[in-house]
Amino acid sequence: MSIRLSVSGRVLLESAAAVALAIGISLGAAAPAAAQEKEIKVGYMKNPIQDASLDIMDKWAKANNVKLTRIPMAYSVFMEKVTATLTSGADQFDVIWHNDDWGQLWKKWLETTDDVKGIENSDQWPLLAFWNDDKKLTTVPMAHTVGTFFYRKDLVQESEVPKTFDELVKVSQRLQKEGKVKWGYVGGMSMNNTWFSFWWTMWANQCDILNPLFERDNEKLKAAKFEPAITEPCHREIVEYWWDAINTHKISPPGMTAYGRNEANAIFMAGDAAFTLVDSTHFGEFSDPKRSKIVGNIGMAPFPVGPRAKVPTSWNEIWGWAIPIGVPADRKKLAKDMLGAMMADEAGQIEMWKKTGGPPPNIKLWPKIAAEDKDFAALKHAVFDQKPITHSAYYFAEWPAVHKAYSDAVISAMSGKREDIPKVLQDNVEKIRRAGLGTN
Repeated sequence: MSIRLSVSGRVLLESAAAVALAIGISLGAAAPAAAQEKEIKVGYMKNPIQDASLDIMDKWAKANNVKLTRIPMAYSVFMEKVTATLTSGADQFDVIWHNDDWGQLWKKWLETTDDVKGIENSDQWPLLAFWNDDKKLTTVPMAHTVGTFFYRKDLVQESEVPKTFDELVKVSQRLQKEGKVKWGYVGGMSMNNTWFSFWWTMWANQCDILNPLFERDNEKLKAAKFEPAITEPCHREIVEYWWDAINTHKISPPGMTAYGRNEANAIFMAGDAAFTLVDSTHFGEFSDPKRSKIVGNIGMAPFPVGPRAKVPTSWNEIWGWAIPIGVPADRKKLAKDMLGAMMADEAGQIEMWKKTGGPPPNIKLWPKIAAEDKDFAALKHAVFDQKPITHSAYYFAEWPAVHKAYSDAVISAMSGKREDIPKVLQDNVEKIRRAGLGTN
């Protein structure tokens, strides 16, 4: 049956249809804009710790209709590539991995982060390198990177763990003689791996690279003309210690002068060494049954000390996240909201520790984790309960050149005769000084 409408009825219906059509068109145009996903691009080094931190942020991103795009880079190109982006003012990345090694180099190209929620729950000691000239913070902590003395619990009891350099030699030799390990101690020694041999023993013997010892005020270092400390008795002693460890006591591999952390870690995980020292963030790697033969037998203890020290020291620095200053204001706010959510995600930070061995950035969580996790309790005692005497790097622009000159000097000294060590160190003093002054 057909229905016939009056003129007035048709007009009314047509008007209603027109309105509905207009609303539909309007809604159709608005819907994509309202639902459009925002995006945050993160430039970082492909690493389990950084991926775990990004996993925390990804939870927030998904809950807030934000696309988190990860842009991984190799360590070898990361700093150069990101520095070029920062200095050009480009906004290729909204968030970047930040490290104390280049904290002072990037400070004027980074957004301040003092206003990120939860930043007040971070440890202030490791933030030295991340303040700009206006005394504003330029990073948000991701995880702590702390040197940790690891030992094999299946080989030595806690009471037998070496507490001095001499004990490290004696216990290592005993275990080797008993046929339990091939090597006593293994650790990185090459450029960018000096922390795991020369430097931890240097600080544990009350020594440093430059005079004044343990000074990190750049103006004071400059006033001292970046005077190297490598000829000081405390420093000569640690070079001689490692020469003896390799050549006389034979507790360390003869090729260790060329080892990076990966080579040393491989030997430790294979069960061929009793002791090593590396960042705690490798605990997850050591505990991975797919990669390690010593799972469940990994202990952590304070650094053994040298003859000039009475108590152990440690280092406690961070990896962080930063926001380039060239990022548009709306994305800066989004990035800060995301980083604040990371700092507040207690469950995510605990999971990061369990998966990777990365101590969480929210230090208010530490007592809780230590009470529930014997491994974290051991790490807390080994590192965080010990007082660091200095920071694990220097924070002036020429520091990478100083590091290279230093590394060349000590490896050269290790490669010759023991009696020649003092002369080799003396011969390299001016090279290190010129590197600090930027006159090489």
